[in-house]
Amino acid sequence: MTLTIATLLPSLQNTNGDAENAAVLAQRATWAGLDARVVAVESRDDLPDHVDAVVIGSGTDAALEAARTRLLELHDELRRWGTEGVPILAVGTGWELLSWGIELPDGTNIEGLGILPGRAVPHREGRITGDLVVAERGSRELLVGFENHARAYVGAEGSPLGRVRSGQGNAQGSGQEGVVMGEVIGTHLHGPVLAKNPVLADRMLRAMAERAGLDYSPGEQTLVVDGYADDARRAHLAAAGVDTESVVASSVVAPSSANEA
Repeated sequence: MTLTIATLLPSLQNTNGDAENAAVLAQRATWAGLDARVVAVESRDDLPDHVDAVVIGSGTDAALEAARTRLLELHDELRRWGTEGVPILAVGTGWELLSWGIELPDGTNIEGLGILPGRAVPHREGRITGDLVVAERGSRELLVGFENHARAYVGAEGSPLGRVRSGQGNAQGSGQEGVVMGEVIGTHLHGPVLAKNPVLADRMLRAMAERAGLDYSPGEQTLVVDGYADDARRAHLAAAGVDTESVVASSVVAPSSANEA
């Protein structure tokens, strides 16, 4: 069986390389001895017969309307995938488009697809950029990445991805980052996040494999690459002034699942 990872609208939603999270999943699956492929889905016509995971990257505000129009064609599939437990990772504006809606500075609103709770509203303090460190909810894992967003995310305080250790996250002073509903994750973490945080990638892969009746265990090459990721993470944490002793090595599986995040 071939695991299929769909990356949605990569021509519009890949400003920070976040669409490449799909390639991270596929490569790690291959290193584990599993067959995997990435399918770029620009419209409904590109949909494969079966999907095991979905990635939606971040795009520019100029592309919001076009991206929303195309995602609306996939609304029924996105809702079904979320209900069935298909892992979905949405980053930046890709996440905002799955929310209740996006409020723009001129007061106009873009209606979201309503897959995830909450909505995006303009930051009073302006654009937030910088390193972001998050203590994942339900585990000791610290997630790292770069945040670059002009909007706060409100209305989903009960289901964050984690607590902010350095940076701003969903809103200045909120102390929270991201949102999780079942196997659907929304986050501001750019990087791509799965390359910088292999534990999160492996958690998605285990969920994919379990649904497909397969076993997933990181391959030998994966452990080599994860050593490089750990070095990069430790440098990131040191630069952010976060205690590196609290880091869980990316080659060790954290005890929680995405459902517990």
